[in-house]
Amino acid sequence: MSTTVPGNLHVANDVLADMVGNAALECYGVVGMTAPTAVDGIAKILPASRLRRGVVVTTTEKGVHVELYVVIEYGTNITTVSQNLVDQVSFALTEYARVPLDGVEVHVQGIKVRK
Repeated sequence: MSTTVPGNLHVANDVLADMVGNAALECYGVVGMTAPTAVDGIAKILPASRLRRGVVVTTTEKGVHVELYVVIEYGTNITTVSQNLVDQVSFALTEYARVPLDGVEVHVQGIKVRK
């Protein structure tokens, strides 16, 4: 099917946030996502149905900018897990959604022992 359809395709930021949340949870060392603002100073892991709350997607002139708020598994290297997150999210957005990427920021909100 090589027919080109004229027009523009617009992907909602919520759809991109869902893609990013799922890609992030597939990374080794990520226990879960948290809300960007911890009101009481304690990061609470969001259920899988609310992954979008742990991801902030904004559109800039250069492309899509993503901020991830995650809880990392105790005993893993935070730098390595963060770099894997950046790589996994970048791959998902550039290969699957085909959107230009401005950057990915990882905010580690806590560390937890996986049960």
